[in-house]
Amino acid sequence: MRPIYTAMLWLLAAMLPGFLHAQVQQLTPAEIPSEYGISPGKLANLDSWLQSWVQAKKVPNAVTFVARRGKILHYKAYGWQNIQQGTELKRDDIFRIASQTKAITTVAILMLHEEGKLFFDDPISKYMPFFANPQVLVRYDTTTGAIETRPASREITIRDLLTHTSGIPYGHPLENLEPYKVPYLNSLEPDRLSSVVPKIAARPLLHDPGTAFTYGMNTDVLGYLVELISGESLDTFFRERIFLPIGMKDTHFYLPVEKAPRLVELYAKPHPDSQLVVSPEFSNRYFPLQGTRTYFSGGAGLVSTIEDYAKFCQFLLNRGEFNGKRLLGAKSVDLMFRDQIGNGITMPGTTDMFSFGLGIFSGHSDYGGLAGPGAAWWGGAYGSEYTIDPKENLIMIVYTNLMPFPERAEFLRKFRTLVYQSLTN
Repeated sequence: MRPIYTAMLWLLAAMLPGFLHAQVQQLTPAEIPSEYGISPGKLANLDSWLQSWVQAKKVPNAVTFVARRGKILHYKAYGWQNIQQGTELKRDDIFRIASQTKAITTVAILMLHEEGKLFFDDPISKYMPFFANPQVLVRYDTTTGAIETRPASREITIRDLLTHTSGIPYGHPLENLEPYKVPYLNSLEPDRLSSVVPKIAARPLLHDPGTAFTYGMNTDVLGYLVELISGESLDTFFRERIFLPIGMKDTHFYLPVEKAPRLVELYAKPHPDSQLVVSPEFSNRYFPLQGTRTYFSGGAGLVSTIEDYAKFCQFLLNRGEFNGKRLLGAKSVDLMFRDQIGNGITMPGTTDMFSFGLGIFSGHSDYGGLAGPGAAWWGGAYGSEYTIDPKENLIMIVYTNLMPFPERAEFLRKFRTLVYQSLTN
């Protein structure tokens, strides 16, 4: 009998990490970080590096959050919330997170899918008839204004929108023509998804649906789909169905008055040798605070604290559960951690794949560095990024608010590398 008991013990030992992984309901500080497979001495390299970037004025600030097996290993703030006012950054200050909004909208779509209210391969025209009979842009003559299009090979599906393979881009060639003008990241005007999305639909696609990865305003369309199916504003759906259950108390499209002082200033650095200056883009600076507050961009509209977003990352790492609440079935979350574009399509200039709402590092990813295959990531235009690594039971997030940010890729890659190099097992 002893060999049988031994085998059972080995089986339990093998199952235990996954069992504990699924049971993480709150992120709490690690009393002894080394017990969680990390070297505190090597992780300290992260401190010296971030301090050096702030001191050199390469970035105005940074805040970090690293957790493994549900234990917080690094959660620190560096630099300034507002340089001109001499206000130091605090860990719970609020940042513009732009495209980190996309994964949250994706979760909303997956929730509706689980409820039987949509299928991934439904044509989007089933819900928004103005998307019927899409056209592909063949030629645009900027001198004469002549536009030539052809019929697309098929309709756009919800799957195409989830994977950014619809042909809907950011930076459309016709975006400055009046019939096609839409808000890029945010709006201070009385825009709504109901008025913006039909304009997105009126633009010709850049390619046939499903044939290439083109990052664009797909998730804004999905945000409107959530509104149409649920009968609620995207703001309300997020708050009641995702933020409150998970405990994301500081994530908003538009900040309540009492939280406005916690919003970090937005800076700009046009070139690596430029000085940090306050961003001249008024809308990007003030959209969380001013304007009509009616445009809920599912692709880029949220502001948040790093701890709030860490809860969302842990929710995904837990395969759909956090804070004692299960919002998605495990199999739905699994869809977000495997390649969904296939057919030899990768993100341009990389070997990396894309799932539903997340980038997926390949086994030989240059941008991913030390990240293993299957780790997921994404970020925001203002300088934030996160990585979720199921194999390592690890989440890591770094925030700054700087746009343009010429050293952005270096900053984000170094952060990821310095976290991974501190792992001991």
